[in-house]
Amino acid sequence: MNGSLSFWKRLDDNAERWLLLIFYGMIVATIVVEVVRRFVLSYSSIWGEEIARYAFIYLAWVGASAAVKDRAHIRIDVLLHYLSERGKALVYLFGDFCMLAVALLALYTGIESLEISMKFGSVTHGLRISLAWFLLAVPLGFSLMIYRLGQSIYRDFNTLRRGEPVYQGQRLFD
Repeated sequence: MNGSLSFWKRLDDNAERWLLLIFYGMIVATIVVEVVRRFVLSYSSIWGEEIARYAFIYLAWVGASAAVKDRAHIRIDVLLHYLSERGKALVYLFGDFCMLAVALLALYTGIESLEISMKFGSVTHGLRISLAWFLLAVPLGFSLMIYRLGQSIYRDFNTLRRGEPVYQGQRLFD
């Protein structure tokens, strides 16, 4: 049981990091292969560009979820320095609820476009595989964001209730 708990804890702590590493690796490997093919073999393919592009799309949406988890999105927080811990927690909760509303709307529209693609059998130009695999990046990213926002809201409510300092996340510059 304890090993299982440890696995889920590690997954919760690092899921986005592992996915980001996979997508970065795909992008780098694909671009290296395509550069060698183009300049050494004088031949290039359309699939390499598509793989890199779609891996980048997944990278962006999974990265957005990681930023929500670490509260690392770019923000202007100069006013937060003048608020009490309770005021900061309320501002963060308000922001999380606003982001949650946007994420739910984006998840809905992302699923809708995914369903349309599946209904009409859209395929990519170079790879000739279902476009749905790549449109899935948006619902996946927003689902992860909703999960991380739920964790953030839960954490902030508990901090507010206990009167502790609110988690302010990662800073871009100190």
